[in-house]
Formats: sequence, C-alpha cells, structure tokens
Amino acid sequence: MKYIAYLFGGLCASASGAYLILYLYRWEWQRAIICGLILVTVEGFLICAILLGRMGRLERRIADGDARVEEITRRLEHARDESAVSPFRWLGTDPYGDGPGGTNRTFVFVPMLLVTGVVLTGVAWLIRRIAATTRPGAERRLAGRLAPLAAPPAGIYGPLPQLEDRPAVPEGDPWRVLLAVVGTGALVTLLILGVHVLEEATETRAERPPNAAATTIVFKVEVHGPTGPVARDLAARALWGVCSRSTRQLSAHSPLSRLSDGVYAGLVRPALGSHDTLRLRGCLSDAAVNRASAVVLGDGQAERPR
Repeated sequence: MKYIAYLFGGLCASASGAYLILYLYRWEWQRAIICGLILVTVEGFLICAILLGRMGRLERRIADGDARVEEITRRLEHARDESAVSPFRWLGTDPYGDGPGGTNRTFVFVPMLLVTGVVLTGVAWLIRRIAATTRPGAERRLAGRLAPLAAPPAGIYGPLPQLEDRPAVPEGDPWRVLLAVVGTGALVTLLILGVHVLEEATETRAERPPNAAATTIVFKVEVHGPTGPVARDLAARALWGVCSRSTRQLSAHSPLSRLSDGVYAGLVRPALGSHDTLRLRGCLSDAAVNRASAVVLGDGQAERPR
C-alpha cells in the first residue's frame, strides 16, 4: 500500500509539473497557478508520508528496545529473588528429606575443596619445574621435523598483502565516476535548456510586425447559469475587453463580431506577432468572467489588400 501511494503521488507530481510548464508556455496563468498548487500539495504529501514512515519505524524500534529491557529486568529480578531465598543450595535442606538436623549434610564440602585446590597447585608447580629442565634442543629437533609441513614463505598463491599496504578507503571505479559526471552534466544541460526555452516562450519582448493587415481570433463562449443571446453577448464582450488589452502591442482597433449562436470573431489591428497571438489565445482560454469562459477555435492573419 505504501508503494502504491508513492507511485500515485509520483505520477500526480509528474503530471502537475508537465501541465504547469505547458500552461506557462500557453500564457494560461490561472491554470498554471492551480497546477503549481497541486504540485506543491503532492510534494508535501510525499514528504509527510516519508517522514511518517521513518517515525513509525523509529517508534517500533524504541518499543522493541523497551520490551527487551523490561524482559531483562524481569529476569534479573527473578534471579535476584531466587538467590535471596537460597544463595547456596548445598547449605540448605537435604534433598532426601533428612531435615535441618539430618546426617546427610555437606558442611565439609568447602574444606575439601580448599585442600584439593592446594594439592592441585602443588602438582602444577612440580610439573612446571620439570618442564623447565627440558633441553632447548628438543624444541629445535621438533621444529626441524615439522619444517616440511610448513607453508612456503611467499604463500601458495604469492605473498599476501599486509594490512598497512591496503588503502584506508577503496578506490572508486573510474567508469562509474565518469558515468556519474556525464549524467550530471547532461541533466544540468537539459535543465538549462528547458529554462531557456520556457523563458523564451514567456518573455515579453518586442516582435517584428507581421506582413498582415489584422489578426483574427475565433472563439466560442460558454455560460454557466442563465443562458441566452444577451448573456452570451455580454460575456463575450467582457472576455474580449479584458484579453484584447493583454498583449504587449497596443490594439488601436479591436472590434468583436458574432458569427453564430455563441461563436464570436475578434479582430485586432494592427496585426499581432506570434508571441502576442499566443498571449491572446491563452488569455481567452484561461479567463473567466461572470461564470462564463471561452474556447478558442482558431486564429489567423488577414492579408493586406493589394
């Protein structure tokens, strides 16, 4: 379940980021803001999920450690209680039922143990003294007899490396390092190119005027709520009035005509460049006035009269 949530969150973040870039390219700012909010929300969800998982594992480890400590404490207390009741069993009641005054007691065990220890110590001292008198030649003869069984000085497969000869940190694979450097460089290059392309698409700049008399935008108006020709006309004029002034180039003349029920054509003179046309399309697709929105059907350039 956890991995399914991570997969779903990753897909949502990827889709939100892709649509964020797409809407920025189309100058649809409201939709870009919504996609950005969704992207930030999904990233926060993923971060919280990872942190909660880590905290859950830490809590389980702490709980297991506390359980082990309690178990060890119980065992120590139990052993302490048993030792307090009977520290030495051989000093207690005879297991054969003779009672405290029985004849089968073992009070002589400690003296016998001490005497045995003294005797064994003396025997060990005597053996050591005898072994010290052995001639060193016996050891040399034994070493000579065992010499054929010894391994070669350089080892069977050559001399073994010493610990001092080994590097403290193993050297990295040069191909892996090269691959990491190349991959990092490629990612940085792609990121820079993507930022440059997005900047070129969204930058407000002067354009060369096209060889056309005017620019035409055809769009359809959708009204949510009370519908009718009057409501559509008011919504279309409100949308066109807002978006016709969104371009960098000032539109001296921008009339609006109704082609059919809900379909309108806007005319902008002088003609707009490709960048301003994209901005105008994005504004019409993104704007919403009094529960009305527009769907751009197409655009074109009106040729100059010959």
